[in-house]
Amino acid sequence: MNMSITDNKEENRFETTIDGKTGFVDYKRKGDFMHLTHTEVPKALEGNGVGSALVKYALQASKNEGKKVVSHCSFVSGYIERHPELESYLA
Repeated sequence: MNMSITDNKEENRFETTIDGKTGFVDYKRKGDFMHLTHTEVPKALEGNGVGSALVKYALQASKNEGKKVVSHCSFVSGYIERHPELESYLA
């Protein structure tokens, strides 16, 4: 599935819209940290890797900004657990 992910700074979320449906990861930037607070993927997009792509994008964005990630989201935490090479992104 081809998707374009953007940083919607007005809504404080990384998001993608596919077939009129929007998935996103909410965040709060605080100092040297990026708090990832919630991931939401519409049912119509589930099972297509949308959530994983959004989390991967959020992690890379935090790294690019020199911020450590604090996860308040079970989906984000689960993604990092499945990809232990990303644990260095965590605060």
